[in-house]
Amino acid sequence: MNQLLLKLVKYCVVGASGMLIDFAITYLLKEKVKANKYIANSAGFIAAATSNFFLNKFWTFQDNADNIPVEYLSFLGIGLLGLLINNLVIYLLTEKYKNNFYLSKFIAIMVVTFWNFIMNYLFTFNQ
Repeated sequence: MNQLLLKLVKYCVVGASGMLIDFAITYLLKEKVKANKYIANSAGFIAAATSNFFLNKFWTFQDNADNIPVEYLSFLGIGLLGLLINNLVIYLLTEKYKNNFYLSKFIAIMVVTFWNFIMNYLFTFNQ
C-alpha cells in the first residue's frame, strides 16, 4: 500500500476515535448540561484534537521530533481553522437547509478530515 494512503487510513482511524470523543462531549454538554450547541461542539473538538494529536504524532506519522509544543500548536491551529469550517458547515446545514444537528456535524467532520490531513501532512509533521 502506498505510504501516503497508509497514513491517510491511519489518520482516519485516529479520526474515528476522535469523533467518538467529540460526539460524546458534544452530546453531554449540549443535551445534559444544556450548553449552546456551538460551545458544546467546540469543547468536543478541542478534546478530540488533543487526543488526535498524540495518536497521529506517534502512530500515524511516527514523528520523533522533540518539538511537541510547536507541533501541537501547529496541529491545533490547523484544527481551529478546520473548526471554523466545521461550524460553518453545521450552520449552513442546520439553519439554512434545516438538517438534523448530528447529521450535519457528521458531514462537517468528513469535510474537515481531508483539510486537516493535508495540512498536517504538509506542515505539522513535515512529511
